[in-house]
Amino acid sequence: MKHWIKIGLVLALAVGLSGCFGGSEEKQEYNKTAQQWYDAIEKSIGSGDLEKADKQFLSLRSEHMNSSLLPTAMLALAQAHMAEEEYLLANYYLDEYLKRYGGGASADYARFLKIKASFLGIHDINKDQKLVADTLGRCREYLRSHGGSRYAPLVKTMVVRLQMAQYLLDADIAHLYDRIGKEKAAQIYRKKAEKFLYKPEQIDNPEAGFLSAINPFD
Repeated sequence: MKHWIKIGLVLALAVGLSGCFGGSEEKQEYNKTAQQWYDAIEKSIGSGDLEKADKQFLSLRSEHMNSSLLPTAMLALAQAHMAEEEYLLANYYLDEYLKRYGGGASADYARFLKIKASFLGIHDINKDQKLVADTLGRCREYLRSHGGSRYAPLVKTMVVRLQMAQYLLDADIAHLYDRIGKEKAAQIYRKKAEKFLYKPEQIDNPEAGFLSAINPFD
């Protein structure tokens, strides 16, 4: 149920339906300065009330469309939702940020956060193989575009961790096909594993699942 509530909130944010949220007390909050709205957002984030912070952001954006506080609020809300593992909402704010401020000084940070959200959204390597591949692609594109960024080393770390996960997964699939007598299929995955840059002995098989082993943010 919570998942659908969050998806609904993303849709509401996207169309700016600020008047549809909350009770009568919240509806009476309007006509504040940009700084007042921003301070309210920070307070709501600090208290863990992200739904209220989202609503306050709608008011800030509606009443002060050109405020210099908007990009800072977007990044703050993206990080707050990411901390709560609400990656859909985090990506909403990051996408909005990049649409409006993609040429600014903090664009490399926003793009890094999108990659981080994508990486942390990987819960099961076996089920999220496409997300792994897509995240690797985003990492490589980032390094081409922002190779000198202060966040590039972390992106490189994610690349290595994801490559390790792919190697272990391909090796496991090859072993599985070996066991059931599918030699051609096993050979395909074995050849994929042979392209791995590191030696197998450099990888410790994870005991608590792939993600805990590959996550550089723990």
